[in-house]
Amino acid sequence: MADNKGSGISGLTEAEAKEFHAIFVSSFIAFTLVAIVAHFLAWQWRPWIPGPNGYESTDLSPLLGTLTSMFT
Repeated sequence: MADNKGSGISGLTEAEAKEFHAIFVSSFIAFTLVAIVAHFLAWQWRPWIPGPNGYESTDLSPLLGTLTSMFT
């Protein structure tokens, strides 16, 4: 059994393992950046921690009244 595979548990050679690691790290960084942007946008839309006046809700009653009158 003199194949050229690595002796690690994955069976990858050192070059293959380094290539996989580089792809994994770059994918992880890209995913993390997308998650950070998504969390920032969600925070701007609706903060998770209320301010001193609590959660200030937007008055949507005119819009909801119009929508409900269309379906009744």
